[in-house]
Amino acid sequence: MGEGLSSPSARSLLAACYTLGMKRFVLFLPLAAMFYSAPAFARPRQHSSRSDAKRISRAIAAHYRRAKTLEAVFLQTYRAGENDLRVESGRVYFRSPGLMRWDYEAPAKKLFLTDGHYAWFYVPANHTASRTPMRKSADWRTPFALLTGKADLGKLCSTLSIVPNPGWPGAPPPGHVVVDCRPKKHEDFVGAQIEVDRASRIVRVTVEQAGGITTEVRFGNWKENIPLRKSLFRFSPPPGVAIVDQEALAGVGP
Repeated sequence: MGEGLSSPSARSLLAACYTLGMKRFVLFLPLAAMFYSAPAFARPRQHSSRSDAKRISRAIAAHYRRAKTLEAVFLQTYRAGENDLRVESGRVYFRSPGLMRWDYEAPAKKLFLTDGHYAWFYVPANHTASRTPMRKSADWRTPFALLTGKADLGKLCSTLSIVPNPGWPGAPPPGHVVVDCRPKKHEDFVGAQIEVDRASRIVRVTVEQAGGITTEVRFGNWKENIPLRKSLFRFSPPPGVAIVDQEALAGVGP
């Protein structure tokens, strides 16, 4: 069950946001409110028929098939055990076919980008960027590139089912549906849940990975079919930034 903004942990988060500067604090505040009203990843006790889940999956695919470009704000939370909690926020962009850019703005700047060939991850503070062929990328963000194209959950999930809404505080609002995804064997996650609104827009994705690691991303303020230049999805390393080729490293023996 989610916590309220008056809880000690929520006050600590908001205080930390304030130290980032008033401008970032104002942008981060509504996202923090979304995070603390969100339920944790929960396995459903029972599922409705899989035909309902397939119907929702087709509606998601139909909605995003019409979108050539997308933009949204996001709040990402990473949990590994009881003591490792990280919260980040920023803005994400998509362009067909398979182009994607995640601009992390708080608490630190980072960039994750797919250019149609490579997945790039850049942390300015480290002066290092890594690249991996998209087809070999195990990063949980890479499948999101399917949004502006064939958003087919069947490619990732062996089974799909509807998660019953418990109705507790912080549960999805009326009209929202949560789909539970059990992955195919070759996927790099244990399970996922996708929450969509009445318009079949994705508003939350929770990914459970091995070792009890959970990553949740909440999306808001979706904009569709807006002008996005192609150069936004190209990574040009700044001077002095080292490029780490992950594919080459994978081929290096001990």
